[in-house]
Amino acid sequence: MIRINVTSVYVDDQAKALDFYTQKLGFVTKTDVPAGGARWLTVVSPAVPDGVELLLEPTGHPAAKVYKEALVADGIPFTQFAVDDVYAETERLKALGVVFTQDPVDYGPVVVAVLDDTCGNLIQLATMK
Repeated sequence: MIRINVTSVYVDDQAKALDFYTQKLGFVTKTDVPAGGARWLTVVSPAVPDGVELLLEPTGHPAAKVYKEALVADGIPFTQFAVDDVYAETERLKALGVVFTQDPVDYGPVVVAVLDDTCGNLIQLATMK
């Protein structure tokens, strides 16, 4: 059986990303080891510490930078995270200074909001009904 083990989000600055993803979003560091000129730096949900790891991957390749910029320019989130209550999570994160480009919108089976991760990405939060 194939399963997702690690997925990536390209970040402009790994230290800044680690701070945002742990101090604001609430993930915890899983792995932090040197990897060439960068770090193999992953975070996980504290609710599932042995679950899928999110690699905070440096935006090193020129194509990655162009891709990220195009997504942001078009208002498209790079990835999506599930939350129990997108309304409450949006308010909690706004109180921490997180900037949202889209407040919660109810689309019927799902409610979504979009935030700026301060590292060059838009991230969608979603609550399935």
